[in-house]
Amino acid sequence: MTTIAAHAGKDATDWRAAVRQAAEALVAAGAASADYPEACVRMVTEHGPYIVLGPGLALVHARPEDGGNKVGVAAVTLTTPVAFGHPDNDPVDLLIAFCTPDSDAHIAALSTVAKALASGLAERLRAATNDDELTTTLREALPSV
Repeated sequence: MTTIAAHAGKDATDWRAAVRQAAEALVAAGAASADYPEACVRMVTEHGPYIVLGPGLALVHARPEDGGNKVGVAAVTLTTPVAFGHPDNDPVDLLIAFCTPDSDAHIAALSTVAKALASGLAERLRAATNDDELTTTLREALPSV
């Protein structure tokens, strides 16, 4: 069973704070270790804003060995978008974070999230006005993660 977490209307001073908030939702839900948020920040620091997949959307993650305890997905919406330094898709107002315990689950989760995004998940998450609506939207869109 996938662990789902969601937080609507969060404030972040920069991309690092936004990434930490999204990953910390997974930690609070018990899906990731306490080291996972910093591993997610490190991925962007080392590889650039590759996690910014579309206009205003970042897919926050790190490798399974960086602290994924079980399959988890979190969504965080920001009250004020933050810049990641992406030339086309900044600023970001929606972060979807995920973690997995192994590489097979990582690939499966990434595929499922990508399909849901292609089917309008980002727009539905942005339309949610509170944590409960975000959680319900994630559960409906990602039943098999």
